[in-house]
Amino acid sequence: MEAELRVVSIVVVTWNSARYLPRCLEGIRAQTHRDLEVIAVDNASSDDSASYFDRVIRNASNRGFSAAVNQALAVARGEFVLLLNPDCFLAPDYISQLLPVFDDEHVGSATGLLYRESGDGVDSAGMRMTRSGRHLDIAVAPKERTEVFGVSGAAAMHRMSFLRDAAIDGEILDEDFFAYREDADLAWRGRLFGWRAVCEPRAIAHHVRRVTPETRRTLPPEVNMHSVKNRFLLRFKNEGAYLALRNAPFELFRDFVVLVAALTIERTSLPAFAWLWRNHARVHAKRRAIQQRRKVSDRELARWFR
Repeated sequence: MEAELRVVSIVVVTWNSARYLPRCLEGIRAQTHRDLEVIAVDNASSDDSASYFDRVIRNASNRGFSAAVNQALAVARGEFVLLLNPDCFLAPDYISQLLPVFDDEHVGSATGLLYRESGDGVDSAGMRMTRSGRHLDIAVAPKERTEVFGVSGAAAMHRMSFLRDAAIDGEILDEDFFAYREDADLAWRGRLFGWRAVCEPRAIAHHVRRVTPETRRTLPPEVNMHSVKNRFLLRFKNEGAYLALRNAPFELFRDFVVLVAALTIERTSLPAFAWLWRNHARVHAKRRAIQQRRKVSDRELARWFR
């Protein structure tokens, strides 16, 4: 299919993001690929974020990133979807460089090479998994197109057919995540269902990363609580018995560290464990739906967990 006939839906979720939006939108308008639609979802911002868009879904309350993306995907008409953070700025050929990656019908997701806006190196060249249950951004720039475990949600392009295939009970992004780690959940689910993800380093973007381990103590308590909750939610849904046993020494040690921290220095994250207990039946149902549909074994996935 001719590249210019491929409609790309760009989804931007805003929450008090006005200071970043002029440059974000400048990058969108400069794209050399012209067959675009932009859908914004505003999660009850107290600033004028929503006023920057012609097409915007306004939520009366902050429904979370995952729910907002699902709202946009329900009305998107593109063959491809670019999930773009407001604090991410695209080079003009970002989309044009990524579209050829999808000539491989097994590729569901692609990312370019994201640099830190601060100028101190690579922000993300895709996602990698560790045996301790963490998902980390690849901070080394590949020299050529490279397969990765998954793609960072900051500037992630997905095939719409992949997103629909990955949906569980009608949700493409799991709304239980609310915010953070939903990109890792989608990546893991995609792997289980037989899809691939790729980094194309010729597609360039810059990202203002505001949430890092170093800034954890300065973040709102609710953000850290969701981060703790989602660490366990990610594994409870997607990890099979083989990976659980293989990774147990590493995962359990870090789980112990997380629990001790929640009991001592970050008690505001304790509600994460109560949430997991209260909602264990729903989580188990999602796990069952995923595992029944999986096409790739844990033994095949083990190479991604290092």
